Amino acid sequence: MNTLSCEPRGTAALLVNAEGKYLLHLRDANKPWICDPGTWSIPGGNREGEESSRDAVERELLEETGLCVPLEPFTVVDAHGPDGSTGQIRVYLGAWDGDADALPCPEGIMFRWFDAARTQWLTMCPWTADVIALHQRSAPVPAPRTGKQPTRAGAGRPRLNTVGVHLYLQREDGAVLLGRRHEDCTFAPSMYQVLSGHCEQEAAIACVVREAQEEAGLVIDPADVELVHVVHMVDAPGTQPMIGLYFRARRWQGTPVVREPDRCASWGWWDCTDLPEPLVPYTRAAIEGIRAGRTYTELGWGP
Repeated sequence: MNTLSCEPRGTAALLVNAEGKYLLHLRDANKPWICDPGTWSIPGGNREGEESSRDAVERELLEETGLCVPLEPFTVVDAHGPDGSTGQIRVYLGAWDGDADALPCPEGIMFRWFDAARTQWLTMCPWTADVIALHQRSAPVPAPRTGKQPTRAGAGRPRLNTVGVHLYLQREDGAVLLGRRHEDCTFAPSMYQVLSGHCEQEAAIACVVREAQEEAGLVIDPADVELVHVVHMVDAPGTQPMIGLYFRARRWQGTPVVREPDRCASWGWWDCTDLPEPLVPYTRAAIEGIRAGRTYTELGWGP
């Protein structure tokens, strides 16, 4: 029997700091298709493909927080999906002492530290409340610090960079494909952006090919994809840096259609000399770099 078939699909990470506080994530209240909207919960998500639970929770934690910390299995809890279905979540335990406000938040609203006593005054995700209560009963002190702990940005200290892939599609008439992001998106609401996504446990070209299919219904042969620009940016000192890889597809099949209406409201072709507003700033810089024949741009790394 495949052991993965017995594993819970859901995973989550309970992070505790040296003061015994828990890192909680406020989930979006305006997306009824997500689990427990509008509640405080912990980072996590479902396994993908043949991922193990550990691989999945490490990937989800990195995607949602930019963190990579040692994790140990803690418990398995029952949970309910947005459609009323039931399932299980394997929860892992880790320790981290950083600034919650400095974490990126590509999904949901914000991260905050709370001690167990304050969680009773929050609108809590039910299974997260159960996990914290269990941790208080079984290990009311912070998890021991084992292994190398990640650090925040600073001279001489490592800092994880988010990797984003972007698809630069240009027709023979010079028009570029841009999508207008949904007004309820956490990132860049109502702004224009090229087709893009975060690189998961996959090669970057495989990621951009997958995103093209998932987001716009386009079929692209990986052999027709080439790297044309790289943007390395940071919004402000100490915040999460991002490396944006811009790929061009020489050929593709299909007409762009909205496949993820919660993220993209429309697709359209725009003259690259008259780009729409508001356009995501680093994508504008990338398009200008591509047109000028440059391969690299830095943003936000001022003195």
